[in-house]
Amino acid sequence: MTTPDLDSLRLLVLVDELGSIGQAAASLGIAQPSASKRLSTVERRLGLVLVDRTRRGSALTPDGRVIAGWAHRVLSELDGLLDGAEALRTQHEAHLRVAASMTLAEYLVPGWIGELKRGDPGLYLGLEVTNSDQAAEMAREGKVDLGFVESPGSLPGLSSRRVATDRLVLVVPASHPWARKRRPVTAAELAITPLVVRELGSGTRETVDAALRKAGVGPAKPLLELGSASAVRNAVIAGAGPAVISELAIARDVADRRLVAVAVDGVDFGRELRAVWPAGRRLAGPAAELLSIAVRNAKAR
Repeated sequence: MTTPDLDSLRLLVLVDELGSIGQAAASLGIAQPSASKRLSTVERRLGLVLVDRTRRGSALTPDGRVIAGWAHRVLSELDGLLDGAEALRTQHEAHLRVAASMTLAEYLVPGWIGELKRGDPGLYLGLEVTNSDQAAEMAREGKVDLGFVESPGSLPGLSSRRVATDRLVLVVPASHPWARKRRPVTAAELAITPLVVRELGSGTRETVDAALRKAGVGPAKPLLELGSASAVRNAVIAGAGPAVISELAIARDVADRRLVAVAVDGVDFGRELRAVWPAGRRLAGPAAELLSIAVRNAKAR
């Protein structure tokens, strides 16, 4: 099985949305025979029949509709990647300067930026990706117009607004003894177990430590400190040890059984993700619009 090209995936998604190969081909500006040939190539590469071809016309098979749904997710992720890459590339001369913690930058901010850019294609936006402490400090010092952080504590010198809620999840690889544990892990067990953790200054690390302190068992015991949610996720999959990580980072891995989510008794790992800006300053223009988009998307989730 080989990977289909992106143009063919776009074609498949359009067939699903528009209901026919002819309309999908017209939308992409290609001839219908060329579109049919592309779809046949995708079918060969995946080893599946995606299109039911009859004398009355063509429609996606049940497998085709499932693949089209997955293709839509892949293309959406790609759009987020491209929007985020452009923001990183232009951060030093931007009209709107944004800083975001690693988890927000990986999983939420690119989508918000993409929506903002679609409404204002000429906007020159720059994104600085760092940890929550640094994102808050950059906003406090006026180095960015808007910051997005995961930190659970107070934020002196900053105004803030919740833009999303998140939950941290204890995860282990399928081979770990906790993956077969019938009862939840206790707060005390978790506190004495070395964990793969984010670096100091990370909002995720602060949330884990604060939740364990609130449960009366102290901060996490680090086994390995890493600089991003993706690095933590990969380390757990490789068998380095358990981790407590945002559900945004591991939802697919849990669904695919690469990781197993383990219940924890007596610890609240919920948190708010917040936008921050200098206290006393009223947001206006693109910064206000980006905040509005983030809040609107949070309500939709």
